[in-house]
Amino acid sequence: MGVGGGAGRHDSFRNDMGFGVFVHRSDSIYDDSPAERYQFPSQYLSRVEACVGDWIVYYEPRKVVETRGYFAVAKIQRVIPDPTAPGMYLALIEPESYLDFANPVLFTGSSGPVERGVLNEHGRISGRAQSAVRPLSPDDFKRIVDLGLEESAPLLPRLGELQPLSDFEEEQAPFIFDQQRERANFTISRIVRDRVFRRIVLRAYDQRCAITGLRLINGRGRAEVAAAHIRPVEVGGPDIVNNGIALSGTAHWMFDRGLIGLSDDLQILISRQANDPDAVRALINQSGRALLPLRSSDRPHPHFLNWHREHCFKQ
Repeated sequence: MGVGGGAGRHDSFRNDMGFGVFVHRSDSIYDDSPAERYQFPSQYLSRVEACVGDWIVYYEPRKVVETRGYFAVAKIQRVIPDPTAPGMYLALIEPESYLDFANPVLFTGSSGPVERGVLNEHGRISGRAQSAVRPLSPDDFKRIVDLGLEESAPLLPRLGELQPLSDFEEEQAPFIFDQQRERANFTISRIVRDRVFRRIVLRAYDQRCAITGLRLINGRGRAEVAAAHIRPVEVGGPDIVNNGIALSGTAHWMFDRGLIGLSDDLQILISRQANDPDAVRALINQSGRALLPLRSSDRPHPHFLNWHREHCFKQ
């Protein structure tokens, strides 16, 4: 859980808030895994429980160096006591709901805070902006998600699972609320997730293959590299940058088939079942380790690397 003020409960917060902001930082002392769980103390229990079944936005504080601001969206599935830490709780994230933003959204935009709910009646930032868990109005949620997933044409919010049109275009659908609950019927289509995941992973690796080290751009300006999930989506792998790695076509093929793998320190492992290990070795960059992403916080998480070694890599 992210650090911040607001250690006590604020009575002015709505208990039926639905949408929320959860503060998290990459160097957090809490046992967080943003795509899977969010750890928090008991004073935030009523606020977190109010988000169950609804969507939250993750936020990294401004005082963090190279802060990502509002950096992801996820849906809260349920809340349980933390079995390993007395007095602590875990908000469990609904599988396949987490998605990193394509664009980090800073706390303050050109017209002031994008999260208008932190302003008091005088238009100044109130103490609630320091709270690690706080409510988020439907309008603020929509504004932040629109900015976070904005492309040349808006991607979200939209209703239901949409089928792609010709040339991978998508028809826009309005952001509609259930008026009785003031909550949105909010979903993210798989095609949107794949497109956003590609953007965030390729940006993390500067469009360079982590295995070969090559950065190839075709004549139309498109990088000839794919955003590979380390733990695939079909077996519970989340759309988080730490579960992604940029790979060229051949490297991607070998990684998916377990002919190459990665140690926790990103040493490139070659399977004994590779029929031409010398040729595989010739493809690998000279360091023998996968290239690091530009931000250290974006590097592959050992949790996902271990899954790949146990379930995919051919020892």
